Amino acid sequence: QVQLIESGGGLVQAGGSLRLSCAASGRTFSRYAMGWFRQAPGKEREFVAAISRGGNTLYADSVKGRFTISRDNAENTVYLQMISLKPEDTAVYYCAAGTYINTQRNLYEYWGPGTQVTVSS
Repeated sequence: QVQLIESGGGLVQAGGSLRLSCAASGRTFSRYAMGWFRQAPGKEREFVAAISRGGNTLYADSVKGRFTISRDNAENTVYLQMISLKPEDTAVYYCAAGTYINTQRNLYEYWGPGTQVTVSS
């Protein structure tokens, strides 16, 4: 089992940057693909980015070129570097762990409680 805790959210102006972190418990972190999802008020939770065990990455079209996902298996942590933030990026951001890298939220087994990101215009 994996427990996930996100951090790094906050309030930032449009055009600014934030780096989210997701710390995982347990010694099996390196066996999991990791994903970031987000959910804005009144909207479905949507895929943002994912990284495989070997470091391959996937991104939603809306964040390509602005967000970068990375992982540090020695630190059991996955990161989401976000630049050029827009008001429409405002959401609760969740990290998730799953067996395979994918964009489907129902295929991720473990979830963190989320961290709020608010981008002001």
